[in-house]
Amino acid sequence: MRESPTSFLGSPALSKELIVRARRLIPLAGKVAIRSGLWSLLRPRGLGILWRGLLKGRTNPSLLYRFQGALQPNKVAIRWRGQQMTFAELDALIDTIGRGLQALGLGQDSRIVSMLENRPETIALAAALSRIGASGITISPHSTASEIEYLVRHSGADGMVFTGQASEVVHAAWPSFDKVSKERMICLGEQAQGMASFDELLRLGARRRPREGDDPAVILYTSGTTGKPKGAVRKFPRDAMEGTLQLVACSPIRSDDVHLAVLPFYHSTAFAFTSFSHVVGATVVIVDKFEPELFLSAIQEHRVTQTALVPTLLHRVMQLGARRIGRYDTTSLRAIMLAGAPLTATLARSAMDVFGDVLYNYYGATETGLNTLAEPEDLRGSPGTIGKRIPGVEIGLWDEEGNDVPQGQVGEFFVRGPLMVAGYHDDEASTRGARRGDFFSVGDLGWLDNRGCYHLVGRKRDMIISGGVNVYPAEVEQVIDAHPEVVESAVIGVADEEWGERVCAVVVPKTQASEQLRASLLAHCRQHLAGPKRPRRIEFADGLPRNPMGKVLKRELVQRYRS
Repeated sequence: MRESPTSFLGSPALSKELIVRARRLIPLAGKVAIRSGLWSLLRPRGLGILWRGLLKGRTNPSLLYRFQGALQPNKVAIRWRGQQMTFAELDALIDTIGRGLQALGLGQDSRIVSMLENRPETIALAAALSRIGASGITISPHSTASEIEYLVRHSGADGMVFTGQASEVVHAAWPSFDKVSKERMICLGEQAQGMASFDELLRLGARRRPREGDDPAVILYTSGTTGKPKGAVRKFPRDAMEGTLQLVACSPIRSDDVHLAVLPFYHSTAFAFTSFSHVVGATVVIVDKFEPELFLSAIQEHRVTQTALVPTLLHRVMQLGARRIGRYDTTSLRAIMLAGAPLTATLARSAMDVFGDVLYNYYGATETGLNTLAEPEDLRGSPGTIGKRIPGVEIGLWDEEGNDVPQGQVGEFFVRGPLMVAGYHDDEASTRGARRGDFFSVGDLGWLDNRGCYHLVGRKRDMIISGGVNVYPAEVEQVIDAHPEVVESAVIGVADEEWGERVCAVVVPKTQASEQLRASLLAHCRQHLAGPKRPRRIEFADGLPRNPMGKVLKRELVQRYRS
């Protein structure tokens, strides 16, 4: 009998589908390796691991740590609180955690909550869950008992790893859990009475390699700006690897980078840019929390080359002023990547004037992944833009009937891409409502300019209809924020008998609020906005209500100012 031909890896001959896949992925992987500087580091063992992973039917995110652990085992992967962990050590920790979870009966198809602060174990746990085929549900370590109860029960979790700092609130919530026994409640840090410790988990997994699972997933709970958060289920099908490589290929991330991780790891933005950095073998410096001067100090101390922020945090840095910022050496910084909330033209311009043209603004959503990228020249050439489409992503700007809107006109964003979620967990109605064919929408509205750059005008639910005219809050906010006496603003619609809705602007002033400032703002709006878009009411506030990732909670403003 003739033997099947084999590849250099000793596997059966590739099917036609795999050959087509290889023809797409190999040039893309090569582009990433060359652009990032990883090319010169490639070795046969690492290439073998990558090759097998690229050609699998499904993608496992933990592959990147196998790859880097073989390719550059002694390179520092993580720095945290004066400690260092190499890629080989991190990959070994991932194995140990995975086997420990399997010893507790958790593994393929399990759902495990991670409730940890920013630390190396948070990264290792997420990768371990992928490696054993489990689903991870990451939640804030600052959650209340009622929030924990909802997320654990709604997700159907059967295990939990939590920080000792939250042991009291977790104890209060645990009796309501449906499926999580105390043996599967694992505390990292101080011991939680009657529950397992993380050290015990590591002892269970010592000196064993986990059974690798298939079809891992994460359940990402949306930020809940309109009510209870929905669980967006992201799986890792065969094109997820291609989508990740496309993102890295168009990013400023390089293998010799030092990435500063300041965003909380319970949010997908932080994990995304940490993972992208590790894909190319960069070092990640973890800080416990964000404070503007600590952030600048960390850049100086570690010679940080790139970081990821939400615009709210960049705004807090800029409030220090150029002179105070200039006390720190930030000349190593090549890229500040922003995502998670709108970046105003005013903030982008002021930040680039201080740090240089190092801002990269991404647009995306929990449900759709990252979809567009605005590079520095885009932010200067098309102020307020969210950038151009990322390769591999399809974007439609459609009207209510599903037709493309002309360039320059507002339509609803519909996205199809390799990192799109499968849908909402246990919520078929919301999944159907967000889909149009294979495309997904979170309700964002926007338009396309003549440079090929997209612009957001707000969420569909936030649109104001005043006197029969559609008013998009982002357009009004951009005008108000450009006033020299304004820190920031939020525009909402309040009920009005004559107009249906009246435009109301909630303004945070730089100095004391006054009737003179109100009159100045109204005059400023009359100069730059057509009649229906002009605020009929201006309210002053000390600050705007936000969720943990900096998104303005407009529903709270509507409740506060609806009378």
